[in-house]
Amino acid sequence: MTFRSNAKIAALGASFVALAALGGCVMDAPGPGYNYSARSGAVEGNWSDTGGVATSSFTNGVFTTFANDTGNRLAEGSYRYVDSRSIEIDFTSLVRQQQVRANCIVVNPSQMNCTNDAGSQFTLVRRGAIG
Repeated sequence: MTFRSNAKIAALGASFVALAALGGCVMDAPGPGYNYSARSGAVEGNWSDTGGVATSSFTNGVFTTFANDTGNRLAEGSYRYVDSRSIEIDFTSLVRQQQVRANCIVVNPSQMNCTNDAGSQFTLVRRGAIG
């Protein structure tokens, strides 16, 4: 692997961590009277950060995140349903070897608004299959 490839992978990993720290710039609230309920299985599938840097997969309680341009795994962990609208994600950033917890509200079938344990907000939007 060349220096340029290593630098690119490191930059992508840093981008994923930045996603968790800075991605909250777009936080849409549901409209008046909105009552979406996430049921078990409602988040199954692939979700992307709003910047398009990475795609996260939610499959049977397993959470993984991959860089969109290289396919490299950036994070892995688990998720669980807290209640009818809330998801808790516990994961390790593989780039920084840092444990992170995020709490997400499923706003609608295509959007989750999340806050990590450091208080940073980010949004995930539903995507098609990885790769």
